Amino acid sequence: MEFLDTLFARKYTARNFFLLAGPCVVENREVLSETAATLIDVCNELEIPLIFKSSYSKANRSSYQSFTGIGDEKALQLLAEIKETYHVPLVTDIHSEADAEMAAQYVDVLQIPAFLCRQTSLLVAAAKTGKIVNIKKGQFLSPEAMEFALNKVLAVGNPKVMLTERGTSFGYQDLIVDFRGIPTMKTFGKPVIMDCTHALQQPNQASGVTGGDPI
Repeated sequence: MEFLDTLFARKYTARNFFLLAGPCVVENREVLSETAATLIDVCNELEIPLIFKSSYSKANRSSYQSFTGIGDEKALQLLAEIKETYHVPLVTDIHSEADAEMAAQYVDVLQIPAFLCRQTSLLVAAAKTGKIVNIKKGQFLSPEAMEFALNKVLAVGNPKVMLTERGTSFGYQDLIVDFRGIPTMKTFGKPVIMDCTHALQQPNQASGVTGGDPI
């Protein structure tokens, strides 16, 4: 927890490396606990701060039939158990203004999905909770345009903002990473995260399920 307390208390530098990782969405207590224990062991060995991530609900699935969650309150309570048991900070996605207030009672970082990064009301609601806000760069936006999303949070009086690079649309079914965007976003003076997993997605597949390239 001390890591988050100091992250925004000083000028952010490249040496302040940390890992944000965990199951995509909360499935059950066993998966959460096993993943958290494994990640904490690895991060302790490498002396890397960890922010444990899992969405209590996923609203951006390609298919209507895809798994989206086990129920908001149940999932958030399981995340709270992980925080209490392993003493690790939490991050989760939110999709609406009501989500911001609800999730802020359980987690330390509110994450704005890429496809909602221009949603002013959502950014403002997240900022007003006083929590750290992690804004994922839309696949349709330039790195320079993320300064406008950042400024929406700052305008409410919340300086605790992070930005995440997660790839840029290339054609209809691929994402690519233009690494020049990372130093561009770093000039805004806030932490920048590289989302390796989502940057390798292959969305809009005919199957209705987002694909990817794990190699």
